[in-house]
Amino acid sequence: MKTKNLKKKIRRLEKRLQESPKKLSKLKQRLQAAETAKKLKAARKSAARAARAAAKSSKRAGAKKTGAAKKPKKKLNLSPERRAQLAAAMKARWAAKRAAEANAKGPSGDNQHSAPPGPPQPPLNRPDGV
Repeated sequence: MKTKNLKKKIRRLEKRLQESPKKLSKLKQRLQAAETAKKLKAARKSAARAARAAAKSSKRAGAKKTGAAKKPKKKLNLSPERRAQLAAAMKARWAAKRAAEANAKGPSGDNQHSAPPGPPQPPLNRPDGV
């Protein structure tokens, strides 16, 4: 239960204490437990954040000092046929991308210099026979 709601309930119960002082004490204990749990959680989070930051900074410093080698790139276990097939597919994709970029940059890429659309053309065969 949220502390705000607990505080509201406590306020209401304090107004009518004669009804049940037992319930009031129970809610006050719950409120105290919730607040201490919240403080503990915040402390734990900040400690974890500080530890993470310290580990990250020491990792960076270690990488700069020792010049640690990067993780080797994993080699794909492909057959020569599959490798050729993938290469052809990638080349086709790149060619299509270049063609699309060339079309986009073409003369009609931006319609700033094109003529504004004129009045609509009348239909050739009108129902009135003109």
